[in-house]
Amino acid sequence: MRKMRLTFSLLALLAVLFIQGCNPEKPKDNTDNPGEETDGSVPALTDYAKTLPLDKIKLPAGFSIEVYAEVENARSLAISPSGVVYVGNKDKGNVYAIKDVDGDNKADKKWTVASGLNMPNGVAFKEGDLYIAEVSRITKIKDIETKLGDSVELTVIDDTYPKETHHGWKYIAFGPDGKLYIPVGAPCNICESEEPIYASITRINADGSGREIFSSGVRNSVGFTWHPETNELWFTDNGRDLMGDEVPSCELNHAPQAGLHFGYPYCHEGSVKDSEFGNKRPCSDFIAPDVKLGPHVAPLGLKFYTGEMFPATYKNQLFIAKHGSWNRSKKNGYEVTLVKFENNKPTGNETFANGWLDETTQKVWGRPVDVLLLPDGSMLVSDDQANVIYRIVYKG
Repeated sequence: MRKMRLTFSLLALLAVLFIQGCNPEKPKDNTDNPGEETDGSVPALTDYAKTLPLDKIKLPAGFSIEVYAEVENARSLAISPSGVVYVGNKDKGNVYAIKDVDGDNKADKKWTVASGLNMPNGVAFKEGDLYIAEVSRITKIKDIETKLGDSVELTVIDDTYPKETHHGWKYIAFGPDGKLYIPVGAPCNICESEEPIYASITRINADGSGREIFSSGVRNSVGFTWHPETNELWFTDNGRDLMGDEVPSCELNHAPQAGLHFGYPYCHEGSVKDSEFGNKRPCSDFIAPDVKLGPHVAPLGLKFYTGEMFPATYKNQLFIAKHGSWNRSKKNGYEVTLVKFENNKPTGNETFANGWLDETTQKVWGRPVDVLLLPDGSMLVSDDQANVIYRIVYKG
């Protein structure tokens, strides 16, 4: 009887093993997020991109525009040597990474690399690490590209920046000197602050040490870059509100050295005395803008063109994303502007791309935020209203 029981048990065990062998365990799927890949990414493009009226965008002859990726509230852009584009986010608290994996000049994969942050508008990449700017702190994710799709740890670089959210979102970038440049907007439309860090551009070492104020009197800069030949800083500044539709102009400024003051809150666009604080100091005390970009156009990100795809006449010329006015009686901005340079000095500016604003109906369907050059010389433009990143190419 005992032998029969052992034989039955052995047969039962063999039957179980046989069934398991015929029905191996299925690989885990992504039922919680059907679009998610095994590497934690989701598709960077969907049918939504096809609904945007790109035919309304007007560009110079030979240029064309298409959607490169869909990113909600896409703001500041940074790129790594491997071609991963990092995207900041002002309203949703996320930071994203996107990549063109198959080389078809459109992003295939999108990762959320950080979430739950406080207006993480600014992103910068340096030596394998992703730096993120929130309202009051700078953090970094070490070796970010080994962790795409994984849980990450944020290393705090500096958490002592002001906490005010009014003009508190930040653009960041590393300069030719290896330092991280970080603006601090005025905590108001117009006010005179006792703390010099407000209305400034600061800079710190990559480890967070050595913070200093580089430029003062800068109301709200959300974009800067360095000239490819002189290595001097150029930055946009958003002019104050409530002085009328036509004044003051937003500005393109140039800071060849530290310690310069650009006028806020006493003087605007180089010659317009502020209605509240203008009697305290004359405009002659300050550095005038190199280019007046127009009233309330909200210039943000900017880059000098250093690629090879565009015609030679665009070499070392400056592209600026204008986010557009928010309270002007007749809207303006909502375009990409080209500032022309000769002998490293601006000589004028003109519209390069527009069509996000319908001048007749005054309806807006997109707002450019930042510009970024890809290694092939094409140009990315982020749009936080249409929730996409465009790619502009030249084919002649």
